[in-house]
Amino acid sequence: MAPTVALLRTALNAASLLATAPPGRVAFELFRHPMRRSRVRSAERELHDLAVTEEMTVNGKRVRVYRWGDGRRPVLLVHGWQSRASRFAPYVRGLLDLGMSPIGFDAPGHGDSTGRATTILEYREVIGRLAERHGPFEAAVAHSFGVCCTFLAMAEGVPVGRLVAVAGVAEFDFLVQGFAAMLGLNDRLKHDLVRRIERVLLPGAGEIWHRFDATRRPERITAPILVVHDEDDDVVPIRQAHLLHAAYGEPQLRLITTQGLGHRRVLSERTVVDNALAFLTEPAPEPPAAPSTVLVSVPTPEPQPSVLPVPVPVPAP
Repeated sequence: MAPTVALLRTALNAASLLATAPPGRVAFELFRHPMRRSRVRSAERELHDLAVTEEMTVNGKRVRVYRWGDGRRPVLLVHGWQSRASRFAPYVRGLLDLGMSPIGFDAPGHGDSTGRATTILEYREVIGRLAERHGPFEAAVAHSFGVCCTFLAMAEGVPVGRLVAVAGVAEFDFLVQGFAAMLGLNDRLKHDLVRRIERVLLPGAGEIWHRFDATRRPERITAPILVVHDEDDDVVPIRQAHLLHAAYGEPQLRLITTQGLGHRRVLSERTVVDNALAFLTEPAPEPPAAPSTVLVSVPTPEPQPSVLPVPVPVPAP
């Protein structure tokens, strides 16, 4: 455990024994603010600088939008928490080669957009307005927190032909449980955090634990879905992928699992990118007569590359 996290855990839990409000307020601010702002990596710079940029304003925050291609066959790119649009550079190259037009954005409080915080509703607002400007989207590729935001937008009417969900969050409640587990919050602080999310962060948003949960309204999404998740993901456990698999089932949702890539590297891994691009161009799936298996090559830390079987589909837990 990082020394800073350990110190926060001790201080917040100890303070809550005297009064819940002050440490609860600290925990809430940590929950809703990205802890850092990602920069464009050197490997991403060339494509990043080739994008046509535009802006929109959401809740007073300027959102930076990036577009490549000629506008035909638009594909939406939705990044995760503390990330930015440039992380999709490997997909942008492939999508352009396929004659598609990638469209990404830096969410409020991320990348080159302004603001210090954001919510799933702001993601939803950005995605909906991009659909009005550039949609309907032939497909979307989303990562991590961006996955549940994209499911929300699709469930509420944003047209997306296909979805690739990488290392995605399925349950909205997982965000609270995962954050509380990371900081080791006691039950008193966890309940206080839930109350602040409902009353302060997302007031008037309805039954948020149902509405924002990607597994609760599968009947509203009919697009084919490819879910990719690493078994060693220590940020968003693979259980979230299995929940999506159970909610949507086959043949609508196909699940590919990998090993040794973790939460972030799985997004840019070459074999994952290739499988995602292939999925975006294949014809509508027919119901399979029996479960099938494909092989996906995944590099390992060993000097000699290996080929690991990646079952598709993976049985629900």
